[in-house]
Amino acid sequence: MAASAAPDSAAERIVIQNCAIATVDANDTEYASGHIVVAGNRIESIGAGRAPENLDNVVRRIDGTGHLVTPGLVNTHHHFYQWITRGLATDHNLFDWLVALYPTWARIDEQMAYTAAQGSLAMMAKGGVTTAMDHHYVFPKGSGDLSGAIIRAASEMGVRFTLARGSMDRSVKDGGLPPDHAVETLEGALADTEATVKKHHDHSFDAMTQVAVAPCSPFSVSTELLKQGAELARRLGVRMHTHGSETVEEEQFCKELFGMGPTDYFESTGWLGEDVWMAHSVHMNDSDIAAFARTKTGVAHCPSSNARLAAGIARVPDMLAAGVPVGLGVDGTASNESGELHTELRNALLINRLNPVHRERALNARQALRLGTYGGAQVLGRADNIGSLEAGKLADLVMWNLGTLAHSSIADPVTALVFGAAAPVTLSLVNGKQIVENNRLLFADEDAIAVSTREEARRLARISAQA
Repeated sequence: MAASAAPDSAAERIVIQNCAIATVDANDTEYASGHIVVAGNRIESIGAGRAPENLDNVVRRIDGTGHLVTPGLVNTHHHFYQWITRGLATDHNLFDWLVALYPTWARIDEQMAYTAAQGSLAMMAKGGVTTAMDHHYVFPKGSGDLSGAIIRAASEMGVRFTLARGSMDRSVKDGGLPPDHAVETLEGALADTEATVKKHHDHSFDAMTQVAVAPCSPFSVSTELLKQGAELARRLGVRMHTHGSETVEEEQFCKELFGMGPTDYFESTGWLGEDVWMAHSVHMNDSDIAAFARTKTGVAHCPSSNARLAAGIARVPDMLAAGVPVGLGVDGTASNESGELHTELRNALLINRLNPVHRERALNARQALRLGTYGGAQVLGRADNIGSLEAGKLADLVMWNLGTLAHSSIADPVTALVFGAAAPVTLSLVNGKQIVENNRLLFADEDAIAVSTREEARRLARISAQA
């Protein structure tokens, strides 16, 4: 029997039917052949079999034969600006990679940030992402309105978006890694972050743009910026994001500088809680995981980036077993050149099976799909409105084509999506509006974006070489 919400007789309806459906609801409800009715920007009903024929205001009926419909993918960690510095420092660990690339990143300007955001967003949207986020923390002096440029790119692409307004105030002169001219003052970072939240954050149920407070990392920001950043976020009622426990070098840094590991340091500065999510969380002991579970602190798991930088294998199965909210992240495309989230479903499953403790029992296909959908919504604080296909939730969904050669002989559609090759996106809806059709973007010219990102990458390389 189909679940339903109170119908809106005035809303235009889109009907998708004859498709396999993985709802990723609390019961992992699935339909081998089912239907979804979208009314305006909400899911009105979902169930087995065909949709009723007598619905009012149906503007489109879509035959989903050979397709799997899932919630849209939710990206929980990214650095859009890195789209124009891909393929550099390919054989480095995190700290060496940062030292190699910070001098280049310190030269970005508003046009570069906008163009790089277009590239990052286009790649994700084509691959089934309906909610994106960007952790932007590099604000060189005189670089323009970088936050505004990134938000504009997301709005034009049609995706739901969280900007994690980052900051750094610990530069080389303070024992940090960024160049001196690439960081902000404590006062400047807090003031600009507050202004960005007040200008752009939408608290409403169907918000398309939200802002989080996001000092970069324990080795690039002062203790005072972390403490006052947490106070600012909670005063404004927004979420908090940072990098944490990514590498053994970071753990050593925290112990040498603060006399404690990253998790204890974060707790001492107010940075554990259900309004916080951390990127990576690779090097977590049992006590760390227990602290995250106790406080409901979330994790953005970035398997490809962790492998690219040889950071290690995060203990995702242990986190999930303890009750830690976990989502998936692309991470910046200077450490994950593909820039795709749908491939992270597969990579999360495969890499976690390399853990010698859990091996083949680490994750299964449906757990991987949940990480990329509902888990991501939990981490971003939006599990009540996105992340699963349920009546009354926002209509963010993806119709994956599993009728291709790459998937044709895999009987189970969720297994085909996760274990198989990247599936083409036939249709992607965000807030009830279509943004992708037959693997092409509807609100952006991806060929033009390819040209402009190449030009901006070359311009940045020239400026950096001349510096």
